[in-house]
Amino acid sequence: MSEFHKTKRLPTYVFEQVNRLKAEARSGGADIIDLGMGNPDLPTPQHIVDKLVETVARPRTHRYSTSKGIPGLRRAQAAYYDRRFGVKLDPDSQVVAAIGSKEGFANFAQAITAPGDVVLVPNPTYPIHQFGFIISGGVIRQLPARPDEAFIRAMERAMVYSVPKPIAVVLNYPANPTGYCASLDFYRDVVAFARKHELFILSDLAYAEIYFNDTPPPSVLQVPGAIDFTVEFTSMSKTYSMPGWRMGFAVGNARLLAALARVKSYLDYGAFTPIQVAATAALNGPDSVIAEIRDVYRHRRDVMVDAFARAGWPIPAPEATMFAWAPIPEQFRHLGSLEFSKLLVEKAEVAVAPGIGFGEDGEGYVRIALVENEQRIRQAARNIRRFLASAEETMHNVVALGAARG
Repeated sequence: MSEFHKTKRLPTYVFEQVNRLKAEARSGGADIIDLGMGNPDLPTPQHIVDKLVETVARPRTHRYSTSKGIPGLRRAQAAYYDRRFGVKLDPDSQVVAAIGSKEGFANFAQAITAPGDVVLVPNPTYPIHQFGFIISGGVIRQLPARPDEAFIRAMERAMVYSVPKPIAVVLNYPANPTGYCASLDFYRDVVAFARKHELFILSDLAYAEIYFNDTPPPSVLQVPGAIDFTVEFTSMSKTYSMPGWRMGFAVGNARLLAALARVKSYLDYGAFTPIQVAATAALNGPDSVIAEIRDVYRHRRDVMVDAFARAGWPIPAPEATMFAWAPIPEQFRHLGSLEFSKLLVEKAEVAVAPGIGFGEDGEGYVRIALVENEQRIRQAARNIRRFLASAEETMHNVVALGAARG
């Protein structure tokens, strides 16, 4: 049977190959330390759980909800933007609740994309930034991921050489997987460019609260006039350690959000009402829980950077996010990120995410997630130290196996 049109446009999901090896190793009794998927392991703060339990006991909350989000939740998100960024939002027209920011982004792509529309997307980046538009019939033109002058120059070239003219540019800072952070000055440059060339700006700000420097990451909506053509996506998954709750938001331009709300109205009834009520309690609750979660990731980052360096694998310390973007050790670089990731599972019992899964410019790197506690991170480093110590023997065996297969 031939593949369907849209699925044919999607490449093999490379993360699944690592996941399969990981599952096979675990079924054989191996203790795999999983630093691959960005799946937070910290418990959701207790007051949020308590509000869910309290609310779910009321039968009325078991009915259909609303796809746009209950009014109290949208008001709480607008209040968060006011406190955190100094950005004023109308909760009725400029805030839409999503079933996680990934769903919001994908459905927004469906809302605005016509077949053949060109969208500018960083490379490497989180896969939905590209494939949300590819599934919707769009065409991707890639930009360098680092937020600097090269990004602006690449946009300029794209406007000259793309046919048809691009309709939107995707921003993701702090960035998954690279950890790059953008300044407000960079956002000003992008906003000025987008205004001049009539581009929509789509900003993924999922890691706004997971940062390790003194200066919190800004929102592009802080730039005067950006709201005229910008939608920004946020998530509660990392900020409040609520990944399985599936709660996120799209905020910004009212006309663009009306298009998202219309598409969603045909597809879902929104998140379960008790989850929305608990998310409201989170946003209206103490910011100290956010700081505590941030401190855990900061400490894990410091432990990982130190332990991996001692193991013989120096890794740049990320400024933000729950990930490290790690260059593959030189002696293994020729294998590529997927084969190196497989080798780590087999030989070191450590799982990471291959960089190629985030775009072709991710080759040569792996993403390491800070989703295990300090003891497990140190154990991963010990496993990797033994693996690297036997690297010469390992590579000899890999070459020999390749020759035998050839």
